Amino acid sequence: MQGSSKVIEALNGLLAAELTSVDQYFVHSEMYRNWGFEKLYERIHHERDDELGHATRLIERILFLDGTPNVAARTALRIGGDVETMLKNDLQTEYDVAAALKAAIALCETERDYVTREMLTTLLDDTEVDHAHWLEQQLTLIKHVGLPNYLQSQMS
Repeated sequence: MQGSSKVIEALNGLLAAELTSVDQYFVHSEMYRNWGFEKLYERIHHERDDELGHATRLIERILFLDGTPNVAARTALRIGGDVETMLKNDLQTEYDVAAALKAAIALCETERDYVTREMLTTLLDDTEVDHAHWLEQQLTLIKHVGLPNYLQSQMS
């Protein structure tokens, strides 16, 4: 099915952001494991898998619309050097992805591509309700209990 070139371009932009998230979560999860923060490792490794699932859905949709997925493009990678910075960087990445998803959803409405809009709405829900919310919770915990207590709670 021939899709809108504007929608395909937006989907490729989202794909770049999702693949960047996969890379960032991969590095961060391995850093957490190396430092002994097993609970953070498990959660961020899980988030990496979720982002890979998002990328897969985007690739499938781009192909369905007769587009070519650009798997080489990436957005800015934000690797942190400590736990709090890593959580903040991951949250900013999620905020950026959410903003791009909202713009793409609006474009799909304009282009009358309601199936792609629905798929992106599902990804937005996952991004805002699951990923970003969890990261916000972690940063709030650090604020309330202090970084040392938070880090102790993340060890296995």
